Amino acid sequence: MDTSPKAARDWACRHLRSLAWADTAPETVDAVLLTVSELVTNAHVHAHSHAQLLMTWDGRCLHVAVHDNSTTLPTQRAASSDRIGGRGMLLVDALTDGWEARPCPHGKTVTACFRPPTGDPEPC
Repeated sequence: MDTSPKAARDWACRHLRSLAWADTAPETVDAVLLTVSELVTNAHVHAHSHAQLLMTWDGRCLHVAVHDNSTTLPTQRAASSDRIGGRGMLLVDALTDGWEARPCPHGKTVTACFRPPTGDPEPC
């Protein structure tokens, strides 16, 4: 899906409903939706690019991947009271069970993993 942050959240919300655990894990659903918003916003603001969103469920972890056209990998910045933004990847790190960024020939893909509370305790 190639879209805006709100449209990405709406799309993700509709697709999350198809997962058996979504009704019993509202905190995980909220974390997924906030992460989708942050990653898609980062693609627009920092990469000056459209965002392509893909979600996959492998039976253990939900993988949320956002691709953009920039080869610059995201970094976590220390929170500062001197600027309005800059906390997005800190938030993603706090909300997810893990995330990674990989360069691609035409940009990068940032993938975040979520394990529902009833899931296997192994890492994503």
